[in-house]
Amino acid sequence: MAKDTLYKVIFLNHGKVYELFARSASASGLYGFVEIGELVFESGDSLVVDPTEEKIRDEFSDVKVLHLPMHSVIRLEEVEKRGTCQIRDRESGEKITPFPLSAPSGRSDS
Repeated sequence: MAKDTLYKVIFLNHGKVYELFARSASASGLYGFVEIGELVFESGDSLVVDPTEEKIRDEFSDVKVLHLPMHSVIRLEEVEKRGTCQIRDRESGEKITPFPLSAPSGRSDS
């Protein structure tokens, strides 16, 4: 497996759909699991920070290898370049952000 190989991993986690990027993906030594290693995140050098990417990076910061149950893996793709890591709602498919984008309803600015 070449070092520049990149995989987009889409899987279910606690009722949400996660999209991550990794350098390795294979059958795990644990029966019924897929092994995902060398997770790839943005370098953090950009001026614009994606809060969803930050949340995913914090959640998986100490992870060396993910062992995902086969039934939780939705899709595993070999891709040319890295996209954005995302968390989506399982039902609607809408992107989930760690904080609300609009002010709560019922609040008036006077």
